[in-house]
Amino acid sequence: MSQHMTYEEHLDEIATQLTERYTLADEQAIAMVMQAQEDEFFTRHDDDPTIWTLERAGRDAKAVFKTYGKKPGRT
Repeated sequence: MSQHMTYEEHLDEIATQLTERYTLADEQAIAMVMQAQEDEFFTRHDDDPTIWTLERAGRDAKAVFKTYGKKPGRT
């Protein structure tokens, strides 16, 4: 059974996994998560606490990196 967390903890975990999996600086990972939020990437997450899990954070980190990690200007 996956551990549930708060929405903020979920976003923090996504950023953490971005730094660990893709060797990004904290600032880069946070910027990606913030950009994803701004682009409404997490819209489904807002009102559904059942998906605020460690497992889902891992899938979200992968999707965020795929979407935002390879844009020009990202180092």
